[in-house]
Amino acid sequence: MVSISNSITDQQNQAKKRQRHIFVFVCLWLLIFLVEFVKGGLLVTLLPVYMGHVLGLPAFAIGIAFALQYVGDNALRGPAGWLAERLGFRMIMSIGMVLVLGAVFIMATEKSTGWLIFACAVMGIGSAPLWPCVMSQITSLSQADGKYGTSMSIIEIASLGGAGLGPVTVNWISGTSYQSTLWMMLVCMTVVLGIALCLPGRKKEVYALEADPESDEQLQHRSTSRITGKQRIQQYVSLIRSLHIHPLLYPALFLQSFALGILTPIITLYVVSQLELTPAYFNGLLIVGGGVTALGLIPAGRLIDRFGSRFFLHIGFLLAGTALVGMASTRILFWIWIFVVGIGLSYAMILPAWNSLLAKLVPTQERGMIWGLFLTLQGSGLVIGPLVSGKLWDSISPQAPFFVSASSMFILFCIHWIMIRHRPNLR
Repeated sequence: MVSISNSITDQQNQAKKRQRHIFVFVCLWLLIFLVEFVKGGLLVTLLPVYMGHVLGLPAFAIGIAFALQYVGDNALRGPAGWLAERLGFRMIMSIGMVLVLGAVFIMATEKSTGWLIFACAVMGIGSAPLWPCVMSQITSLSQADGKYGTSMSIIEIASLGGAGLGPVTVNWISGTSYQSTLWMMLVCMTVVLGIALCLPGRKKEVYALEADPESDEQLQHRSTSRITGKQRIQQYVSLIRSLHIHPLLYPALFLQSFALGILTPIITLYVVSQLELTPAYFNGLLIVGGGVTALGLIPAGRLIDRFGSRFFLHIGFLLAGTALVGMASTRILFWIWIFVVGIGLSYAMILPAWNSLLAKLVPTQERGMIWGLFLTLQGSGLVIGPLVSGKLWDSISPQAPFFVSASSMFILFCIHWIMIRHRPNLR
């Protein structure tokens, strides 16, 4: 009878743990979707027009505002992950979302150049904890069954869906009033703050979600030890070295986002001025390409969990590079559609496979900090890419950014090939 009672208790505990996992995962999904929805709508659609055409601010001021947002978001991801490990994911995410909420409030109430630049900078600082906290939590939730690919694909759907629907929704609503659109964004961020307050708090709560028998011991050791700042830095350096990461991973992190960032500022201009297509036709291309990626993410994630990420990264990098070369080499609409679909398929494979690969490299100890480091290096490509893009367009040709982006994909294929040759178990 005692064994039966213990078995029932274990089953109940497992059921509660699964429910808790599902609840946390849904919170993380909604966080990514809503924050990307707000940022996409503001940065892509509303703010450039609102600040430039409505308020009459100079392009230089708009550029500074956006640059501060991207720099703050990327540069502070590592420190945000480090703080989340110590103060709790709930606290750090809540503080970050309060800052973003305050930034949107400033945008809705102030019209001076200084305040709007300040608001963009605060938005970047506030959104810095988002990705390291979410990726660290997803890695924790997926550790027990090892299904990183499926989890990462579902999170990428939230990111793509929010980033895509935000600009479309804002473009549709802002025709009536920019102020009402900003207040709608304020309501969305209020909901985001409420969701952030539902996340696990201190690190011991996060470890409770994991199937790691050594985590409690590690946590106790960390809480009882008292070390100096210099010793702490030495520990972090030793931790990074102990990961046994191939040195080529670091440039690969940069190139993975640089290939996308270099196309971001010129893709619309290229389609309209070089391919002579209408903006509505370009929207159709974006919808089809994004739709192919979104529909392919979950099947790709499940296959990655079953067969590993190696094959999907190889095919994805080669397919993306080939499709980008094709986009820059033709004006025939049939082939343009084919290449857009090819790019969509490639990213459906690359996004979950790449994040699954990184998740397996991140240790349980200092998970938030390591994810922050990875995401900072990866995000730097989105900062530098647009700067290089304009120079290539003006100095060489409108097709040059596409060829450089394709070259980055082919280099990524070579880097990944070298990495798995040195570590055959890196699936």
